[in-house]
Formats: sequence, structure tokens, C-alpha cells
Amino acid sequence: MTTSAPLPPMPPGHWLWGHLPERASDPLGLYLKSRERLGDVVRYRMGYIYVEQLTHPDHVKHVLADANARYTKGTVFDKTRPLVGNGLLTAEGDFWKRQRRLAQPAFHRERLAALSGRMTDTITETLQTWEPAANSGQPLPVFQEMMKLTLTVAVRSLFGVDVGEHTRTMGDAFTTALSVTNERIISPLPYLPWLYRLPTRDNRAFRKAVDTLDSIVRGIISQRRAKGPGADAGNDLLGMLMAASDADTGDSFNDAQLRDEVMTLLLAGHETTATALAWTFHLLEQNPEVEATLHAEVDAALGGRVPTVVDLPKLRYVGCVFEEAMRLYPPIWAIPRVPLEDDVVDGYRIPKGDIIILVPYVTHRHPDFWPEPERFDPTRFLPENSKDRPRWAYLPFGGGQRQCIGNNFAMMEAQFVLALVAQRYRLRGVPGVPVEPEPHVSLRPRGPMPMHVEHRKDVLQARSRTG
Repeated sequence: MTTSAPLPPMPPGHWLWGHLPERASDPLGLYLKSRERLGDVVRYRMGYIYVEQLTHPDHVKHVLADANARYTKGTVFDKTRPLVGNGLLTAEGDFWKRQRRLAQPAFHRERLAALSGRMTDTITETLQTWEPAANSGQPLPVFQEMMKLTLTVAVRSLFGVDVGEHTRTMGDAFTTALSVTNERIISPLPYLPWLYRLPTRDNRAFRKAVDTLDSIVRGIISQRRAKGPGADAGNDLLGMLMAASDADTGDSFNDAQLRDEVMTLLLAGHETTATALAWTFHLLEQNPEVEATLHAEVDAALGGRVPTVVDLPKLRYVGCVFEEAMRLYPPIWAIPRVPLEDDVVDGYRIPKGDIIILVPYVTHRHPDFWPEPERFDPTRFLPENSKDRPRWAYLPFGGGQRQCIGNNFAMMEAQFVLALVAQRYRLRGVPGVPVEPEPHVSLRPRGPMPMHVEHRKDVLQARSRTG
């Protein structure tokens, strides 16, 4: 495609580095302010790389759905291959379609419902470990706790049982591997595999972490294969994936493909959900009226018992709280793509080979679709308030054919976590400790996010005495 359309407007930048300094110091501010000043299509120069930012829902739909064949995921995702291999996150073309078709049935709602008891048991066990913090008044590192919890849920859902001492080992290995992967992704250097083979400290630590994960995951797959075809096929996600076959071709996952999908699901199934949950607890603490409404719904719907999948429709406000938290702090806050040919968006030329970034953090604050965009208001997601909102104004799980396969898993897990925590505890921030976003690959809170844990019964008793 050739066109005489103009290039998008560009904010002022450094003569040599372009907008790299602002991207390094405050990317959220750069992208948000650029949309406010220049509109929904903005061009940047990151050193020698040109980047186009698209933030209107129509533009998001164009890239992810209408013209998705003109775009590829690009080399940014290649930087994750040393960790996750050629799984659903990184695969492209017909191979991706085959993998997605094989994996999709394992994530149908009725299959996930079978995992709900395992999920609530894991959450309940974790909350028991919070008792010393609640009794002593010592702060709890909430983000770290969410990372441990969601990894344990992911491991048990994938493998059917806790893998004992391996869970902690896997958590430590993932932390190391993710830290190095984050640095590789935000680096302006292109994807050069030979760089990752140099004997630097980070590369050595990464290789050791991946070797540890490979040993555990491949060992579990091998043990499961030894049980014979169909073993535990319906009891966990790994069993479902191993039993999956293409209805047309009879194809199934081989061990290498299983390894890559397991690593992808472990990564995607714990870090993003943990990040969103941590932000949810922070926002609840900042908005006590929302917290009170959530507590009232949980008390009325459950009466103190452990929730089941049947209860999820009665925990609608709980789901809205999580959705609104992901609006303000989407775990995947920027989505890159690369055009395979010149394109035109909103009258502007998008050159072949540039990097396109869709920015949910900005789209979720677009004033044309989100009144008072900085206000935390879960009622935005009640059906009567969201029915007229454009579908593509909200994309915490991406969109189009590559929408996150685990979105229903994440929503179910989040509703269970929020409900079970609400039955027992109230979390409060530590005075003088700021909570700030750290925009790497995911939009994490900076640091462990320490919070005080209060028993809800103590809070209610104190209110009754003063009321």
C-alpha cells in the first residue's frame, strides 16, 4: 500500500535520542499527555526506531481485528522466546491457529468450573498464613503475596496437585527469569539472540532459572506420559492439553509444544493476575465506600461460606471492582504490533516496519468514553452502564483472535480471591509508603506494596462500640 497521507504529529524530542529519555523516565505520562495534546495518533522517535501510538477504540479495533492480517507481533515478543518458547504468546500464523484451536477447549467455562474447588482451597490456605501479620500488626508485602498465591493456583490448576517444594523453587526461578526478560524487552537494542548467550551475570542467572523451570516442567510431563493416554485428562489443565486433538487432522501436542504452552500459561496465569489484584487492594483501601459495598455484597451472597462457581453471578459487584481496577491499572498496559505494509489510520500514514503501540492505559482513560476517567467507579461495569460503551474502549485481555485465552480463568480467580479476603480481612496501606506504578512489561506496583492486615470482625466490633 502506498499513500500520500501525512505522518502523525510528533511531540518535541531530543535531537539525538528523540523521545527515549521520556520513555525511560515516565512512559505513562508521555503517552497520556501526548494524546491530550496531539490526539489519538501520535508518532515518536525512540533513537533510530519510529513508534506510532494509537489510542482510539476504532484504531484498536482496526489493528487487532479489521486489519489484523497486516500486522505482526514483532520482535518485542521474540525477546520472551528464551523463556516461553513458541507458545500461544509468541507463535504466529498457521502454527498459532493450530495451537489455539487445540488449547481452547481446556478454557471453556464448564471445564474451568471443575478447577474452582482447587482454586478456593488454595486461596483459603494462603489466607491462613496471613494470621500472624493480622495478629502482630506487621505489614504484609501484598504484591509478593499475590505473586505467590497466583503461581500456586496456576501450578495446581495445571498439574492437579501442588508440586511440593518445587512451587517455591519455580516462584524464585520465574522471578529471576521475568526480571531479566523485562530488562530485555524495554532495552532499545533489537532482538539479537547471540547477545543472550554472552556470559554476563544476567544471562547466567536467566539460563539457570530457565533450566530449573525446564527440569520441573519436563519432568512432570514425562511422568504424566508414563501413566498412559487419557490419564487425568479431565482433572487439570495439563491433562486436558495432553488429551486435546484436532478434530480434522488428529494432531495433538508433542512434549516440546506442551512445555512451551505450560511455561506460557504459568507466566500469563500468575503475574498479570497478581498485578491486577495488588492494584485492586490498593484502590479498595483508597475508596472505603467501594470497599463497604463489596463487603455487603459478599456477606449477603455467601453468608460466611466459601464461594463456588455457582455464586459468581451473585458476586457481580466484586467482578466490577476487579474490572475497574484493570481499567485504571491494566496489567498489560501497552500492546506492540508491527505493520507488514504501509497502512492509513485516521488519515495518517503508518509506515511499514514501524512499531505500533496500542496503549490500554491511555485508552482506558479516554475522556470521550470514560467520564471522570481518574475516578475509581466500579459501577461503570454494571450492564446498564456499559451497554453503550464501544467494545474496544476496554481491553485488559487484549482483543480480536489473540485475546487472552485465560481471561475467564483470571476473572474467576479474582472474584474468589476478593470475596475470600473480604470475609476475613481489610487491608490498609502503610503511612508514608507511596504506591506507584512501575511500567515494565506489566504495570506492577513499585516494590512489595506493604499493607496492614486487619481482622474484619475486629473492625465491625469497633464500629458497633463507637456507633
